[in-house]
Order: sequence, then C-alpha cells, then structure tokens
Amino acid sequence: MRLLRFLPPLGYDSIGNHAPDGEPLWGLVEGEWVVCLDSPPFDGLPVPGKARYPLREVRIAAPVQPGKIVAVGMNYEGHIREMGHDIPSEPLIFLKAPSAVIGPEDRILLPPESNRVDFEGELAVVIGRRCRRVHRAAADQYILGYTILNDVTARDLQRKDVQFSRGKSFDTFCPMGPWIETELDPGDVRITTVVNSEVRQDDQTSTMLFNPAILVEFITSVMTLMPGDVIATGTPQGVGALSDGDEVSVAVDGIGVLTNTVIKESM
Repeated sequence: MRLLRFLPPLGYDSIGNHAPDGEPLWGLVEGEWVVCLDSPPFDGLPVPGKARYPLREVRIAAPVQPGKIVAVGMNYEGHIREMGHDIPSEPLIFLKAPSAVIGPEDRILLPPESNRVDFEGELAVVIGRRCRRVHRAAADQYILGYTILNDVTARDLQRKDVQFSRGKSFDTFCPMGPWIETELDPGDVRITTVVNSEVRQDDQTSTMLFNPAILVEFITSVMTLMPGDVIATGTPQGVGALSDGDEVSVAVDGIGVLTNTVIKESM
C-alpha cells in the first residue's frame, strides 16, 4: 500500500516550493489514481473516501510532517570509512529540524553560510503508533511504512560545530517522498543516489550496521516516538557536494524515486 499527501491544485511560492494555500490531503495510490482518505492513516486501516484524482495531475507533498526526525549517523561501513571514523558500538543518533522538510520536486536551497553542502540518500522509517521502550522483535507493530529521505548536510558547518544540529537543519535540508510504502521488507533493498545522471551512491540496506528494528528499539529507549515521526536510517558511502543547478535523485527499490533540484538561496 502506498500512502501519500498531495495537493490537488497547483500552487508555488517564490522558490518553486509548495505555496501555503491549504493543507495537503491524505491519499492512497491505486494504479494511476490517488484516492482521498477520510483521515490520516495512523489509527487502524486507512478508509478511502469518494474523491479521486489522476496521479499525474496532483502535486505530491512530503509524505508526513513529522514532530521530530531522528537521524542515524555512521550506519554503513563504507560511509564510516570515507568519513574517517571508527565503527560505532551502538547507533549514533541526532535530531534534524522538522522545518527542514520539503517534498518531491521541491528545491534544495544552498545557504550562504555554507561552502559545502552534501547529499545523503537514505531509507526512512515512518512511525505509525506512539511507542516507548519497544523491543526489536515488536518494532514492525509500530512502523507505518518506509519512505525515501535525503539528509542534506552543510558538511563544513558539521565539522566546524562538531555536533550536527546546524549543519543538518537548514530549511529545505530534508527532502522526503514520494510516498510511504507500507509493505516494504527493508532487509535487503537497493538504495542509489544519482546527481545529474551520474550514480554517486549504490548499496544494499543489508549492509547497515543497525537495521530499522534495532533502531526503533534503541531510539525508543531514549525518547517516545509519535505517529508521523521519522527515523532516517543512515547513508551509504559515496556522499558528495551539491552545486547550483544540480538535480539529485534518491531511489529505493520497492518505494520509488525522490528527485529535487538545487539552487543558491537568494538573500
């Protein structure tokens, strides 16, 4: 089942992102159609409504507007090596600001405060139920599904600050989408990132150090996760810089492709 949020009318702001002219609707993808849902899909099975739209005519928004985004660093051995770090004994987690979220086809802004902004393609977990101290064996009961996330990072500021908050949280630094796939088995799927038609990342989720179930267990031992919260599970090796005019696409087999363009932020 593919769940998404969408805007039936087209509306854009001055940088080409969603105009604040109405809240996105929840929908269910059925072939080439989007069927509206009567309510958000966090309380039991989604209930289809009567309205439906051709998928090609709707504007797809970010699949959730999370209360918090818990991101995981250093979760693929290849990425750990390229960053020059030691393999962690437990998940390294940090928070990414929810205000950084944008949807498919929205524009990533390169802020003037940074001279090096990187892409980081990732599989993301969307939480479906409130959960605290969940054992990994029961994690699936609390996961609504999976989506794609680009953990855009001001690498120079991340290194300068040591902690990650500023470098990870500029507006537009969290593209997500295009939808939530509820039936994905995340154990061994291919994840790729392509920049301007060049493959820059290519790996399997089976090479994660800590799989989604372990991450749910670890994170919920620290904090309560709420419906709509997101876990970004980490990025494979091959991260690199983005430039003005780039097009970056992150693909996860079984979900789809998340594509965004990149522009310099005007002051």
